Amino acid sequence: MQTKAYAAKGPTTPLGPHTIERREPGPKDVAIEILYCGVCHSDLHTARSEWPGTKYPCVPGHEIVGRVTAVGGQVDRFKAGDLVGVGCMVDSCRTCASCEEGLEQYCDGPVGFTGTYNGPLGAPENTHGGYSAAITVDEHFVLKITHAEKDLAAAAPLLCAGITTWSPLRHWGAGPGKKVGIVGIGGLGHMGVKLAHALGAHTVAFTTSPAKVADAKALGADEVVVSKDAEQMAKHAGSFDLIVNTVAAPHDLDAFTALLKRDGTMTLVGAPSTPHPSPAVFNLVFKRRAIAGSLIGGIPETQEMLDFCAKHGITSDVEMIAMQDIEKAYERMLKSDVKYRFVIDMESLK
Repeated sequence: MQTKAYAAKGPTTPLGPHTIERREPGPKDVAIEILYCGVCHSDLHTARSEWPGTKYPCVPGHEIVGRVTAVGGQVDRFKAGDLVGVGCMVDSCRTCASCEEGLEQYCDGPVGFTGTYNGPLGAPENTHGGYSAAITVDEHFVLKITHAEKDLAAAAPLLCAGITTWSPLRHWGAGPGKKVGIVGIGGLGHMGVKLAHALGAHTVAFTTSPAKVADAKALGADEVVVSKDAEQMAKHAGSFDLIVNTVAAPHDLDAFTALLKRDGTMTLVGAPSTPHPSPAVFNLVFKRRAIAGSLIGGIPETQEMLDFCAKHGITSDVEMIAMQDIEKAYERMLKSDVKYRFVIDMESLK
């Protein structure tokens, strides 16, 4: 199926109109008209080849909400007209230990999971993402959306920003009686604050900007710490069960590991293009503290997060843009000039 899209043709060329081929639905496939697609920092990193391995033409976008237009003969979970989502992956080996546990994001198959864009599709092709009018995806990787139709655009970023913060919060047991820190109040961080608060944890937001204190409290933070203020930081020494660090720029991790309790963990979900300065070892060994990482979430966990958010009325704070304004959105995103996620209205592609 010939499908309108927006693509980068190279690392320095602006994204522009492009036509891609989408497959007709096979027996287990779901064909989806894309209504909205969130704009993730990963889209920018990939389109501009700031992460290695970008294949061109590149059609980014992995925060997809749409409506089912057709299903294959063996599909039993979806029907035409259903509202659905597609996140960061569209396939995995399905047979390794991780996949069998519903942790497809850690697939141990020969190529790992297949990304919604820039993933392998048989040489020389690569997968194309949600900056397009339609997509065809295996039923296993399609998610049910139960948010109200008026909230669909704001639900789109849950497919990456939501699950990226939900997964570590769930894995490390965020909930009542736990003190949880969220570092950075951007696309990921604002969702981390909302979710940690909704899970019942005492939620502390960290920001470098005093101007964001009121915003962080409005998002649900019980306390807000300006991380450049040593006195404010010192008040929280040795008190956190979990810190989720969403910052995608290299910075000193020691200032935050010092805030962890004995056996506390700081999980990194922000992915800088260059490494963080090496952390001090004594800061870790004397309290058995850990620095960990976490990558999106598996399909069962993503569905759990979507259902939780629908039940609790949680969406992202978004700014809608037309597809034609994606380059302006990227420039603003680099300046952190968005509260807190851009979402593309795919009606503009028509």
